[in-house]
Amino acid sequence: MKRLAWWHKKQGLDGSLTGAAPAEVLSRTGWARSVGGAAPYLTLLARAGNGREDIDKSVADLHIHELPSARGCTYVVPADDFALALKVGQPASEVPINQARKYLDVTDRELETLYRAVLDALAPGRPLTPDQVKEACGGAVRNLGDAGKKRGLSTTLPLALGYLQAQGEIRRVPVNGRLDQQRYAYTRWTANPLKGFTLSYEEALTELAGRYFRWIGPASMAHFQWFSGLGVAASKGAVAPLGLVPVAEGEPLLMLPDEVEPYHAFVPPAEPQIAMVSSLDGLMLLRREVAPLIAEEDQQRPVFAEKGAQAAGGLTDAPFHTIVDRGQIIGFWEYDPDRHQIVWMTFSTPPAELHHIIEQTETYARDQLGDVRSFSLDSPASRAPKLAWLRQHR
Repeated sequence: MKRLAWWHKKQGLDGSLTGAAPAEVLSRTGWARSVGGAAPYLTLLARAGNGREDIDKSVADLHIHELPSARGCTYVVPADDFALALKVGQPASEVPINQARKYLDVTDRELETLYRAVLDALAPGRPLTPDQVKEACGGAVRNLGDAGKKRGLSTTLPLALGYLQAQGEIRRVPVNGRLDQQRYAYTRWTANPLKGFTLSYEEALTELAGRYFRWIGPASMAHFQWFSGLGVAASKGAVAPLGLVPVAEGEPLLMLPDEVEPYHAFVPPAEPQIAMVSSLDGLMLLRREVAPLIAEEDQQRPVFAEKGAQAAGGLTDAPFHTIVDRGQIIGFWEYDPDRHQIVWMTFSTPPAELHHIIEQTETYARDQLGDVRSFSLDSPASRAPKLAWLRQHR
């Protein structure tokens, strides 16, 4: 229980960040995974109570921004970490380019011409949709035919957009200002955050590792490898300067040296600290572990999964949005937009505080978001089996 409550505290789910600005929350607790769903909103709501308008304004004001980063995945990142996020994500942007060179006869000269055409098309302050960029670039964009389609690449334009975004030359902005609806335009990034960023790629990885263990330590090297997308040797090289120490003798979980004493002195709170978080919340996703957050007596409970019921203790990813208390998963929830209500269940009798938090989250979902999608393709129709399962197991 102590370790779970510590993670809960480290993730700012203990109420310590109430009222904090979105950028501060993300700096303290970690970058928020974004896949075209509501996860960034739920991350900030659960920790600081941020409303959607405040979050969207932080995006518009470039206090936070969605960027390609670790493993080539997109995260919503605070301004202080823009350069770091881009730097550690750059190798991933090279992968499709290398494949296009190898299999689709795309040349460096062709790409350089296209890069210049895209930058010329994107005048500062004039975002263009991908179709508009393609039209403006004219013959610089090449159709890759059937061979390209087989590799998920119809034209050369995505290669240029991905590369220039990773270099900080352009940025992708939500057309309607929202993080949970995947409609984007591109604009020049006149204040390229990588200009003046002096860390090498290896030094940036160490910076990332330091943040990671600050966000969610104690964690194992395997956890960090998953988050960073690095191999064993690169991970060891990244963490070596940090002087990590085991949380206890013989354990694989590691901590930053200055956190060992506070961790061992930490006393878990006696009273409930309920939070309703997304299925992609950092509490689970940073280590990509669900089972350790589930009580021993609930490990064998059958839980809804895409390919049929699965024991709760065998879960890697959360199949629903989750309800946590001092770091422990005590139940699941989803939003039903047709009935404008949260459907939820708990493994045992819920704490009295939960009902108030459900009401608050339900109001937020209904009045500010309209729906609570887990990812871009999530919909009320695809969510129906989950809602049915939750109602059956209330």
